[in-house]
Amino acid sequence: MLFYLNHEEYIDTSKPLDISIEMSGKIPGLVAWGQNAPTIEPVRDENFIGSIKEGGVVNFNNVKFNPHAHITHTECCGHITEGFFSVNDVLKSFFFEAQLITVEPEGIESKVVTLSQIKKIGLHKGIKALVVRTLPNKENKLTTNYTDSNPPFLDVNIAKYLISKGVEHLLVDLPSVDQERDGGELAFHHAFWNVPAEPNVTRTITEFIYVSNEVRDGNYILELQVSPLKNDASPSRPVLYIKNK
Repeated sequence: MLFYLNHEEYIDTSKPLDISIEMSGKIPGLVAWGQNAPTIEPVRDENFIGSIKEGGVVNFNNVKFNPHAHITHTECCGHITEGFFSVNDVLKSFFFEAQLITVEPEGIESKVVTLSQIKKIGLHKGIKALVVRTLPNKENKLTTNYTDSNPPFLDVNIAKYLISKGVEHLLVDLPSVDQERDGGELAFHHAFWNVPAEPNVTRTITEFIYVSNEVRDGNYILELQVSPLKNDASPSRPVLYIKNK
């Protein structure tokens, strides 16, 4: 199906570029923050088994996971505020002008995406979402255990720069925009959401995406949908669409 953005540009909704990572409950699988692997198991009691394979009449599973640790997720300022904010309430619309960029974090002991790298690439006028793909970009990003691995993170100065450019939604292929062990500072999160001064309730951060190497840098339309959970973060399925003329 063709969806026209204006008189000239359109997207083909039959050709989505899914940049989410699924959660299977298998090992190895995506894990972070010292959590155990997620579990997807049939419900069992004296009179019921939720598995056709095991003799039940229906497959009926319990799923135990943490959205921050096991799956592509989108979060709001409620992640770092005392007051409760739900990403399901924050995200009011779902389609955005987006730009995909690729950058190789710099450093030796700790690798960081720097503001100078972002400025060198240049952000396009009018984008509302920035999608960041980091190098190296291998498929092991789909199944890595990031706990105590000191993965790359973003320079806090990028947050204010994105705000100045009108970026409302940031998507990264990392477990966090902040350093794994930072003493609880979470500097980037605080800067991007203006916490604690005046929490911004419109911006979101999406972590644990994966953008294959076949997808070129440039401008796209981003569709960002979250599961309807009343929580600071929720599993999400970001999808890119190529803009055509």
